[in-house]
Formats: sequence, C-alpha cells, structure tokens
Amino acid sequence: MALIIGRLTIAWATVVLFLIFGDSWLTDLSSTLRSSMLFVWLFAVILWCASGVVKEADHLAELLGEPIGTLVLTLSIVIVEVVLIAAVVFGSEAASTLGRDTMFAVLMIVLNGVVGLALLLGGWRHREQAYNLQGAVAYLAVIIPLSVIALVLPNFTQAEPVGSLTTTQAAFFSVFTIALYGIFLMIQTGRHRLFFVDSLKECEVADDGNTKIERHGSAGRAIGGHTCLLVLTMLPIVLLAKQLAMLIDHGIVVLGAPPALGGVLIALIIFTPEAIVALRAALDNQLQQSINLCLGASASTIGLTVPAILGVGIITGKTMVLGLDPAGMTLLALTLLLCSLTFSGPRTTVLEGAGHLVIFLVYIVLIFSP
Repeated sequence: MALIIGRLTIAWATVVLFLIFGDSWLTDLSSTLRSSMLFVWLFAVILWCASGVVKEADHLAELLGEPIGTLVLTLSIVIVEVVLIAAVVFGSEAASTLGRDTMFAVLMIVLNGVVGLALLLGGWRHREQAYNLQGAVAYLAVIIPLSVIALVLPNFTQAEPVGSLTTTQAAFFSVFTIALYGIFLMIQTGRHRLFFVDSLKECEVADDGNTKIERHGSAGRAIGGHTCLLVLTMLPIVLLAKQLAMLIDHGIVVLGAPPALGGVLIALIIFTPEAIVALRAALDNQLQQSINLCLGASASTIGLTVPAILGVGIITGKTMVLGLDPAGMTLLALTLLLCSLTFSGPRTTVLEGAGHLVIFLVYIVLIFSP
C-alpha cells in the first residue's frame, strides 16, 4: 500500500506542477540540460504509472474472471498506447508514421527482444521448457494475418500517399480486425480456455472454476477499490502525455534522431512492466505465462491499436501511414517466420531465443543506420 500511495503522490504532484509551470518550462527548450531533465522526469513518472496500471488491471483480471478480466487488462494497456500516440499526433506535423512505428516497435521488442531473452534465459537455466502448443498457434493465427494487413498491405493499395489507406479501406479493415480479435477473445476466454494454460495444469484450472465463481461473489468492494486505483493511476499518463510528446518531438529534431525512435520510446513505456513479469516467469520455468504475456500483447496491439490509430487520423484530419519500408517488411516477415518455427514444437531451447535476439539487434541497428 505504501508503494501505491507513493506512486500516486509523485504522479499527481507532477501533474500539478506541470499544470502550473509547464507552459513556462516547455516554451523555451533551448537548454539541453533542462529539456533532458524534464524528459527523464516525465518518462520515469509515466513509466511508473504504466507499471501501476498493469498491476491494478492484473488484480481486476483475477477478481472479475474471464472474459471481463482479460478485456480490462488489454484495454488498459491499449488506452495508454493510444493516448501517447494521439498526444504526439495532435502536437506534431510529422507524426503520420508514429502509429506504425509504435506498433512495429512493440512487435519487434516483444516478439524478438522479450521472447528471445525469455527463451535464452529460461533455456540456459532449465535446458528445455514446455508450453501449450495450441495456445501459441492460436496467438499466431491472429498476429500473422493482422500484422500483414496492417503493416504490409497498405504499401500495395492505390491509396495516396503510399502506405496509407483510403477511408473505405480503413473502415472495412478496422471492422475485420476487431472481428477477428473478438473471435480470438471468445476462444481464449470461452470454449478453448485451456489452450492458454500449462498442459500439466489443465485439470487444476478446470476444477478451480467453481471456486473462483464463489470468490467473485464476495469481491465487490475489492473490485471497486482496484477500479478507482486503476483510474487514478491512468489519469496522470493522460494528463502528462502531451508534455512528454513535446519533449520527444523536440529531442528527435534537435538530435537529428530517426523519427522511429519516438515509437520505440512509447513501446518501452507500454510494455516494460509486462516484459519484467515475462522474464521472471521464464526464469521460474513458467514459460506459458511468458508466452501469454508476449504473444497476447502483440495480438492486442495489432487487433485494437490499428482501429484506434485510424480513428485518431480521421478525428485529426491527418493521413496515417501504416505501410513499412522494405527493410521493415523484411524484418516483419522474418519475425513471423521464426515465430512459426519457434512455436511449432512442444519445447524450446536457448537456440530459438538466440535467433530472436539476433533479429532484435538487427532492428535496433537499422533504426540508427537505415
């Protein structure tokens, strides 16, 4: 409780200070030291709040059960992502590719960086690790088509500029994306729920269903408390997103950094808390939990963020470019192919992890040396 109170105190104190002094602080960013200190301050506070959002959403997921629990966790993360993207889009004229860059960064960081490190560390400690193959295949059945439709197909339509979608295409693709992701949620939380738990624990999960229902009946007060904490932890992110976006935009221009770096920073804010949990689970030989976190985050990023980004584009009147450049399409294809191979057998080793990490390192190099 002390940690929660400390987080909320620092977060809301930062909000108040920026409401009072933010305009004067951000008007003149000529001082590199001051702008750097402001960026580190805001980045740390927002990252800490994002970690709190994930924790509160996890508590609600346990209390509410499925499918509501999964929806709360997923929507909480997606809201943070969309708020940060929208803040930059509204505040910058050169942000048409930010949504694409953020989604691509999430996929590269999660599917290659975190998955690679988890498999490498888990394989090094436990030699081989088992997981539920059916669940991984279900995740990939969503990630593969939606990522190609969102990040590759726009390069081959007749929409202008290249890499974008017409209003008609955007509307239909959004509906199709949401529909497929909705069907996946029905599978994950309904008839095939056991696909997403360790095969050795399927019986325990099935037998525990009635016990959870009884617990939920007396958990109203706890649900209300965690909901309030979730909202109070998420609001500072919303209120500070515009200021962070201004600093990111300024830093990229001043340093001459690649625009894709903004998407990487947003992706780090979004997924760092879950990445830590995923790595700990792999070290504890709970690979199924790592897979659920990593592949689940990738599926929700594509399944829910794409319609949200297209909606932001319509509201702002800005064209949102989604299509990747040739190097990005190559990395995406290589990532999806390697994921299909990695999760084609019942066990993983350090070799699969090393392969994913190589792709991640290539992605990092290409950001700064395209």
